[in-house]
Amino acid sequence: MNKKEIAEVKKQFTPQRCTITRICGCYVDGDKEKRTTFKEAFFSLPEEDAFKYFDLFKKTLSGTIGKNLMTMEFPLDEEKEGGKQDFLLRVRASQLKDEEILEEFYDRVIENYDYGENYLILLIHGAYDIPGRGSDDEEMFDASDEVYEYLLCSLCPVKLSKPGLSYNAEDNCFQNRIRDWIVDMPQTGFLFPAFHDRSTDLHAVLYYSRNAAQLHGEFAAEFLGCVTPLAAADQKEVFQELVEETLGADCGYETVMAINEKISEMIEEHKEDPEPVTLYKEDVRQIFFESGVPEERLEGFEEKFEETAGEDASLMAINVVGVRKLEVRTPDVVIQVAPDRAQLVETRMIDGRKCIVIAADEHVQINGVTVRS
Repeated sequence: MNKKEIAEVKKQFTPQRCTITRICGCYVDGDKEKRTTFKEAFFSLPEEDAFKYFDLFKKTLSGTIGKNLMTMEFPLDEEKEGGKQDFLLRVRASQLKDEEILEEFYDRVIENYDYGENYLILLIHGAYDIPGRGSDDEEMFDASDEVYEYLLCSLCPVKLSKPGLSYNAEDNCFQNRIRDWIVDMPQTGFLFPAFHDRSTDLHAVLYYSRNAAQLHGEFAAEFLGCVTPLAAADQKEVFQELVEETLGADCGYETVMAINEKISEMIEEHKEDPEPVTLYKEDVRQIFFESGVPEERLEGFEEKFEETAGEDASLMAINVVGVRKLEVRTPDVVIQVAPDRAQLVETRMIDGRKCIVIAADEHVQINGVTVRS
């Protein structure tokens, strides 16, 4: 799913556009025991409660595509009868009214979600009557051809509030605050089915992880039957390894900088696109070639890419280069610079030593003190 498709689903989590039909929940303690469950029609909730739930659901569809949000396809075996996609279809078809299938859903989550603390399983069913769009891209609510029926699951930590003092207005005094169990923003979640090209895609699911470095891949594999892509940090490490192994003795400052600048330019050129820039092995090879990597170093590159990143793997451009900063590091000094200003940092031979030189023609400060040239 791209940014526009995710944003269209998120718009449903408002009082004016709400498409949620039912909400269910199961409170699980740190010992994986069910403490309580609930289910009810969403429109029967008090307005204040509904707004709190909207925030949780929106958060489950927030973050950076490729880091926090990933569209994953189901293996064919999971779409057969008895597969994990088939189970989700049965949950959706029940519209969360079947007690038995809800209990099975909770049991499967508890069995496969390794969290270790208290958490709340939130599950909603919604039905979005997709409006048509005119030639001016405006929505036409009287021209719908399809209803997007979906499930959204949010796994939210439940934590004890911090101790402190509170003001008691009735007694006009300060006193020890009562500590409550508070539902935190989702740690993990998913939207099923995916919403592609403004239509239902039963073959895919949108997966969410608040921590881009810890995707809870075991949950995605065991509960959803899907393989999560490499985490953002892992993609960066894979790319770094690929650069170093491919360039070998030719892994010089200028070549590495050229590779980073090339990828940064691609990100900038496509920043308005709904889809993030994705690099496949053919793309990475071309970037290396255009950045001055010798042809002989690119022999057998495809095999090296598959060995390092995996067969049919892809890397998100935003994960392999610093979008906000470029870092040049030595054992004693770290230099950070905006990617579009990388030309300010260069290498030169000075008095027989290879040095990193930073242009300092403009405003220079040391610990906040402006220095004069």
